[in-house]
Amino acid sequence: PRLSKMTTMPNGLKTAVLLGALSALLLFLGQALGGAQGLVIGFLFAVITNFGSYWFSDKIVLAMYSAKVADPGSRLHRIVARLAERANLPMPKVYVIPQPSPNAFATGRNPEHAAVAATEGILQMLTDDELEGVIAHELAHVKHRDILISSIAATLAATIMMVARMAMWFGGGHRDDDREGNPIAAIAMMLLAPLAAGLIQAAISRSREFAADAGGAAIAGHPNGLVSALRKIEGASRHVPLDANPATAHMFIIKPFSFGGMMSLFSTHPPTEQRIQALLNGGRA
Repeated sequence: PRLSKMTTMPNGLKTAVLLGALSALLLFLGQALGGAQGLVIGFLFAVITNFGSYWFSDKIVLAMYSAKVADPGSRLHRIVARLAERANLPMPKVYVIPQPSPNAFATGRNPEHAAVAATEGILQMLTDDELEGVIAHELAHVKHRDILISSIAATLAATIMMVARMAMWFGGGHRDDDREGNPIAAIAMMLLAPLAAGLIQAAISRSREFAADAGGAAIAGHPNGLVSALRKIEGASRHVPLDANPATAHMFIIKPFSFGGMMSLFSTHPPTEQRIQALLNGGRA
């Protein structure tokens, strides 16, 4: 079937377009509501919040899941060290999460301050080849600086949502000396802007997952381990769901929650079968 222009667009350009769309939506919302002062306050609040998240996200999320430092002689530590060297990355910190659900994530503001964490469930379930595929995927996130990209997207999306809420609290609607703003348009903007921001943010996350899959296959040397791992994790996570905070859902290799119907539009991960097909097609989604 014929793919859309957005689907065939190079991933870096696609991310830039989506981030630009978030920025444009923010400016349009500010103009439509006329809350220049509220826009500045909301933006500053979102920047401060996400600045803290960016600098301390690794400590926050690792503590959230009671992650423990992996033994330097453990299987997980050896695999991470081998793949990090192959990817020309500094050795990240390695953690184990005491949960039976199979999953993994990477965090940290840059390659020099990165951490990779895997659940006990994924360590028990996967072969070495499959685990290498998963860890290589997470190291690709580190190499692509996806934490920074997701932080920028979160800052813009949070600002849009905050400005919309402030407008609802204080009446919204742009007024100047000559005319009154359209209250119906203002209300529609207040309701639709956060939805649009959520959709764009989710699209950015899905785009980065495809890139991390392709990058992980390159680091591992082949896609077979990751393909097999994704199939195993997808099936097992349905029966043993991860006890995860929704705010961290985008970090995991497989989404911790299942979305159906319209809610799937807000999913932070592409369907697993699409990811597998992209890997088998040489990384082309």
